[in-house]
Amino acid sequence: MDDNKKNPFDDFFQSNKNDKSSERHEEGQDDLDSTHTGEPAGSSQSKTSYYYSYGPFKPNGIEEQPNQNNDQGNELMSSGGDNQVEMTPPQQQRSFAPTQPARNGWQVKEPRRTSFKAMFASFMVGVLVVGALMFAADTQNWFTANQVLSPQPSSQATTTAGSSGDNGTVSTAADVVRPNNIAQIFQKASPAVVKIETFVNQQANSYQGDGIMNDPFFRQFFGDQNGGQDNGQGQDNGSSGTGQLTPEGMGTGFFFDSNGYILTNEHVVDGADQIQVTVQGYKKPFIAKKLGSDYNLDLAVLKVEGTNFPTLPIGSSDKIDIGDWVVAIGNPYGFDHTVTVGVLSAKERPISIPDTNGTRNYQHLLQTDASINPGNSGGPLLNLEGQVVGINTAVSSQAQGIGFAIPSSTILENLANLKSNKEIPKTPVPFIGADLAPITDQIAKQLGLSSTDGSIVSNVYYKSPAYMADLRQYDVITGLDGTKYKTSDELVTAIQKKKVGDSATLNIIRDGKAMNLNVVIGDKNKFDFTNQ
Repeated sequence: MDDNKKNPFDDFFQSNKNDKSSERHEEGQDDLDSTHTGEPAGSSQSKTSYYYSYGPFKPNGIEEQPNQNNDQGNELMSSGGDNQVEMTPPQQQRSFAPTQPARNGWQVKEPRRTSFKAMFASFMVGVLVVGALMFAADTQNWFTANQVLSPQPSSQATTTAGSSGDNGTVSTAADVVRPNNIAQIFQKASPAVVKIETFVNQQANSYQGDGIMNDPFFRQFFGDQNGGQDNGQGQDNGSSGTGQLTPEGMGTGFFFDSNGYILTNEHVVDGADQIQVTVQGYKKPFIAKKLGSDYNLDLAVLKVEGTNFPTLPIGSSDKIDIGDWVVAIGNPYGFDHTVTVGVLSAKERPISIPDTNGTRNYQHLLQTDASINPGNSGGPLLNLEGQVVGINTAVSSQAQGIGFAIPSSTILENLANLKSNKEIPKTPVPFIGADLAPITDQIAKQLGLSSTDGSIVSNVYYKSPAYMADLRQYDVITGLDGTKYKTSDELVTAIQKKKVGDSATLNIIRDGKAMNLNVVIGDKNKFDFTNQ
């Protein structure tokens, strides 16, 4: 700082000089002055030095109250011997700073410590509350649907209430897992499920009639190495003819009567010369006798000797709803007692499956996505109460997860007749007894037809209603009772809507001329096709 310039605070410092000079000590002041100004003590030319702090200057006339805890902080200091400055010590900016104690009357309040007893008591209260909530959640099934834990007809009740119009609401309870009683269902039902193996007399059955099996070249691929001669190892199996028994097929069945009555599919045992039944818990298979069977229903009842066999109860397929869980047990590809689980995908499915004996026209089938494979045929389809609601019968070969089962409603209607080996009353099937084919452009040109609408008769069965009405081969049927039908499928559907015994008029074209034929609708089930 330039010594020639007057400091604006000199007057203020000078005014305090006389008041404070008596309180200073010369020797100590000289040392202080030389330390801060860089000049020796007693120098004739003194310099004014200033001391800065974090606190404000105290103006003249305002005395600072001494601090009881720190009196030394309010001492008076001077620079040189002339100017005097009253300095205030740095004030505590934060009274709670941990680096130094509070000053000027402020006190730091230490945090209150929590006692161990209070912490332990809080911990025990938390344990009791959480434990009580967990116990309540487990007993009341707060997080799990009731139908998962035990089989209950809740879905049926909900559906019935909705259909009756009471509230129409649908339960939104979700099954996050599969039912947990599958193991119990399997353990209870498995002993009543049997494996069925069929055998044929190769020598007796392979060479009857005309066909490629009469050729010795083909016979060698089916176990007959001697060209049809008896090798001395044949056995009497109770069927007509003797010869070596050859495995034919494998399927499943189940006991519905403890006296040895077994229910299965007709196609499982069809054409068998011997039927062997393997029952769980028995070392040797039983030889079964086929009682009643029906081709169209695809049902058959077998009988083995014995009593006190485990059985399965037959429930009602009418009470099971689409979406309900189902369980299938069978012997797919020979893997004994395989269990699969799925849901009921649909009801009232009609399918047709052709075989060597004709075409099986199934009605009212249950559809399920429970895995069904060859060998499952004849096995039970169970609900979650362990009751049989269907017999696994067929599977779609062009898709996955599409299987079919004969409903228990069909089984119960015919079980008594099957068990008694009585003929099953068949539902009348309206027909006229003619094979129909679509009309192609080439056929239409050859017959001189103006369009391809209608159906051409390719065959007429002897003594059939069509034969009796004088329907002939190559006749073109254009309509029924005056209604035009463009395809043969439409015409067959119209005929099947008629009742057996009804009269109908066939609208035909013969040799380029339109004419009508009167026909009486017959019953296909009563017509003998064997002599055709």
